[in-house]
Amino acid sequence: MVVQNELNQLGLHPISVQLGVVEVMEDSLAPSQYQLLAAALERFGFELLLDKKKQLVEQIRTSIIELVHYTTGALNINLSTYLSEKMVLSYATLSATFSEMEGLTIEKYFIQQKIEKAKELLTYGQKSLSEIAYLLNYSSVAHLSMQFKKVSGQTPTAYKLLQHTNRKTLDEI
Repeated sequence: MVVQNELNQLGLHPISVQLGVVEVMEDSLAPSQYQLLAAALERFGFELLLDKKKQLVEQIRTSIIELVHYTTGALNINLSTYLSEKMVLSYATLSATFSEMEGLTIEKYFIQQKIEKAKELLTYGQKSLSEIAYLLNYSSVAHLSMQFKKVSGQTPTAYKLLQHTNRKTLDEI
């Protein structure tokens, strides 16, 4: 709503405003309009991405966040196939662009997101470690525990016992 309001205030006509993507009726914007839009969005913590590589990376990040944090049921999906079909690009292209721009692989980012989701589920305390492993498509509790410790520095059990509140927000990962 914030983005849509800002677009309207600048005299633009949004067709679609979704997470990470905005489509407006105007065919092109003047450089001054881009500057005004960028400044308006920045006030609310958003960034205008004009660089195609940055846009692609943001689409990948958004797709992974949606997959991990907003999918109901188990993550029983092949990540490379999912992203390739969603972006309509080869996974090799997606992977190379993401690694170049972010300094880490798509797989590592995906694991970071899965561990943050595991932290969230552990914090709520409504699911067992076995259920969390299943939901996040880990082959075993041991595999989840190993990755959890590698990413967070502690075991899931230690994390749960300490009742951490230092989880990262999605945009900090």
